[in-house]
Order: sequence, then structure tokens, then C-alpha cells
Amino acid sequence: MSAFRIFRIAASGLTAERLRMDTIANNLANANTTRTPEGGPYRRQVPVFAPILDRAVRRGGSPKETFSGGGVQVVGVVSDTSPPRLVYDPQHPDADAEGYVEMPNVHVVKEMVDLITATRAYEANITALNSAKSMAQRALEIGR
Repeated sequence: MSAFRIFRIAASGLTAERLRMDTIANNLANANTTRTPEGGPYRRQVPVFAPILDRAVRRGGSPKETFSGGGVQVVGVVSDTSPPRLVYDPQHPDADAEGYVEMPNVHVVKEMVDLITATRAYEANITALNSAKSMAQRALEIGR
């Protein structure tokens, strides 16, 4: 595997995890938004990732093909379809006739756990990138 391919794969992971952290930050910022331009409470956003498959490879004369990975790509960001939370607050301006307010389907604890896992994945990609860089530098020093 070439060093440039390793850099490309790690960079795609960094980009994906950065988008994931940005999406989580947006969800946390809107955890109490009860009114949106579309109407109703804010809907939690979730990024969708897919693998980048470089090419098909046949191994050992097997008729079955396997694919060589090339990183990760962002397919899109979708809204979570879970229902909004109902909170009893008759003083709230968006309360219905019974006093309930539809709150966003954002759960702060779940978002924080997702943020920690995204941060760890980001750090793992940085470690892979730095290791590949170090190996490439050492390979260049062999010729001296």
C-alpha cells in the first residue's frame, strides 16, 4: 500500500469525523429549539457514511471478488425520524391546548457519547496519518 493511498484514506476519515462532530455540535445547539422555518421542533441530524471501494480483487483463483477499501465518504445528512419529546409547560409560547410542548428529539447524553466516539475516531485517523508520514520519512532516509 503506497503512502499516498494511506494519506488519502486517513484524510477521508478525518473529513468524515469532522462533519460528524459539526453535526453533533449543531444538534446540541438546537436541543431546545421548538420552532423552525419548516414548522415544529428541530429534528436531530445524523450523517450517513459509505465506504469508498477502489477496485475488485480476485484472490487465489477464487471466482469471488473482494473489494479493496479506499476510505470513507459522506453520503448525506438525514433527519432522525424519531418522534419529538412532549414536555408539559403550559407557560411556553409553543404549548398546545393541553399545555404540552413538542421538544426536539435531541438527547444531550447520547450526543455527548457520540461526540466522544467521533473525537476518538478523529484521533485514531491522526495517529494513522502521523505513522504513515514517519514511515515515509524513514524510507527516504534509507537512500542517504
